[in-house]
Amino acid sequence: MLEQVTVTSKGPASIKPLLKAAIQSQLRTIEHGIKRTHERLGEFEKRYQMVSVEFEKGFESGKIEESLDFIEWSGELKTLHILVDQLHSLQSAKVK
Repeated sequence: MLEQVTVTSKGPASIKPLLKAAIQSQLRTIEHGIKRTHERLGEFEKRYQMVSVEFEKGFESGKIEESLDFIEWSGELKTLHILVDQLHSLQSAKVK
């Protein structure tokens, strides 16, 4: 999906470098979030001897019963999906 945003400013400084810097800063934040989320997922995988993809399929289909840990694991997976989508969107952004 192509999305175009127009930004205007009456400030004395050029806004393009500020936008580029803000995007780069947000990319670093998202990348850090992805790293931390992968670490948490690794803890669950080690504890339950199951890869997250397998867990996600079983949990979403109801084959794995809900528990506090499994709800948290599912939440971490949802967070990862959101962060990856955000990362891809910002990586493809261009400031003209």
